[in-house]
Amino acid sequence: MQKKIKMYTLSTCVHCKATKRFLDNRAVVYEFTDVDLLPESERKGVLAEVMKLNPECSFPTIIIGDTVIVGFQEQRIREALGLP
Repeated sequence: MQKKIKMYTLSTCVHCKATKRFLDNRAVVYEFTDVDLLPESERKGVLAEVMKLNPECSFPTIIIGDTVIVGFQEQRIREALGLP
């Protein structure tokens, strides 16, 4: 069974797009939130969540099960998902 994946991304971020493409190419199911596209009222709360996981508040911030990965780190993502 696949671990739950949640990502906080920016719609204009190259690394965020690369992460989504990497997961899509492997048919991995994930949820994501493009933080920059959220209404102002929601954005503040979501950014507070991101800062709890990643104090630098950089993107993408990826949560795979209990593992937090910051940035497009292909090898770490593979390991967290058990991919070859």
